[in-house]
Amino acid sequence: MNKGYSRATRVADLLKEEISEMLCKEVKDPHIGFITITDVEVSKDLKHAQIFYTILGDEQQAEESADALSRVSSFIKKQLGKRLRMRYIPEIAFKYDHSLAYGTKIDHILNSLKETQS
Repeated sequence: MNKGYSRATRVADLLKEEISEMLCKEVKDPHIGFITITDVEVSKDLKHAQIFYTILGDEQQAEESADALSRVSSFIKKQLGKRLRMRYIPEIAFKYDHSLAYGTKIDHILNSLKETQS
């Protein structure tokens, strides 16, 4: 077994896959919008998981999605308990991933600099 691929990493990958599928196919809250799970970080003791996501939309849509995700988190945890063969399902917390917006902002700045030099 590869020691670089810890149990927490395997659980994080599994959670990312399952939660992405649930949000796409099972969660019917219209306020969630078009969401993408970008990363999952699980504590070494497997008791806590941070689910990082991005949203396609403006600031208001991001706020509505954050509220909707907090409303459906107990449903998601219950479904994970039914699907996964784990003794303990981690407490999940959704966190907005600002890296995509930051990357887009940097991209726009670089493009504008490139245009001014031309």
